[in-house]
Amino acid sequence: MEPSPTPPTPPPSPQKTKRPLALMIITILLVGLVAGGIIGYAVTYSDFNQKLTNLQGEIGLSQNAGNGSQQTFILNDNVSLSSLYLQVKSSVVVIQDLVPEQTFFGGTVYSQQQGSGFIASADNQLVIVTNNHVIANAINETVTFANGDAYPGKVLGSDAQADLAVLTISPMPSNLTPLTLANSDSLQVGQPVVAVGSPYGLSGTLTTGVISSLGRTITEDSSSSQNGQTIADIIQTSTAINPGNSGGPLITYAGEVIGITTAGISNSQGLGFAIPSNTIIRELSSLVTSGSYTNHPSINAQGTDMNYQIAQAMGTSVTYGWLVESVSANNGLKGGSTQQNILGSNVQLGGDIITAINNQRITNTDDLLSYLEQHTLPGQNVNFTLIRNGQQQTVQVTIGKA
Repeated sequence: MEPSPTPPTPPPSPQKTKRPLALMIITILLVGLVAGGIIGYAVTYSDFNQKLTNLQGEIGLSQNAGNGSQQTFILNDNVSLSSLYLQVKSSVVVIQDLVPEQTFFGGTVYSQQQGSGFIASADNQLVIVTNNHVIANAINETVTFANGDAYPGKVLGSDAQADLAVLTISPMPSNLTPLTLANSDSLQVGQPVVAVGSPYGLSGTLTTGVISSLGRTITEDSSSSQNGQTIADIIQTSTAINPGNSGGPLITYAGEVIGITTAGISNSQGLGFAIPSNTIIRELSSLVTSGSYTNHPSINAQGTDMNYQIAQAMGTSVTYGWLVESVSANNGLKGGSTQQNILGSNVQLGGDIITAINNQRITNTDDLLSYLEQHTLPGQNVNFTLIRNGQQQTVQVTIGKA
């Protein structure tokens, strides 16, 4: 009898084959997600840690491992403000004097005022530079150094139109280091600066900020000894400048003077101003040798900034520049002839509109006065581009003396 044939093995169930395959795919996906999360976290943490390290490097915060109390703060370009302060502080001084307040029965009552100053070199002579309003109409000037040494001061020269003054002391200490006067023409808005002075009598104070604007025109507080003097070509800074800072240096991170701070401006909260170093350089020798500076330029004219409303009233498309309203000298410029109220102010219309000087665009009063102060002298004939009777012309204007 023949054995029965073995029945064929049934094919595997499709359902049983699919389940392990689906499980394998889900497992692979889960492993991929976990691995991706770990890798992503590691990369993110590494990037954050590197940025934190870089930030600490830029700030330059280091602690003394011994006591954990000594800190050095280093800013951009590896500048230590502590080192910068130590570099310049011995060249910055406090200036005190007496100014008359009022008179009683033939006698004068004086009050003490205080400002700042710094050591500079003029024709190989050490002098002390400060603001004119710090010493104007004052007596008994005293100069005090950072180490406490004090000397009677003597005014060598002053210029109210630039708010500058120069003093000397006798004897002048031989170990003094004059601060370097840099070229302020190279300044840029946003550049960091440092002011050192004595605000509110707090000597040896350092504040920091940036150059906020250049070529400003300011009018000093009429309550000060300046009597509301208008000063052109001024640096505006975010550095805190308060009473007592006046006359102190505004310096770069390289320790070079690019301006002399002035706090004689009323209603200027949050704004600081400084006379540019190029003005000091231009005047210093004259102030020391002759006691004054008399080469401030002027176009001997009154005028106003152009704007859209004035342009509409004059029938011109030129909305920038400086409108000449009146001229007090025969210098090549022409004033207006018709007065009109524009935005609440009476404006003399019909005069020249100055739009450029020596091909340098003039947008407003700041541009006009800054260019004159920086690039012209009394007696020069200078090419002015202007709009006259609706036509653009180039006219030679003779620069006068302010």
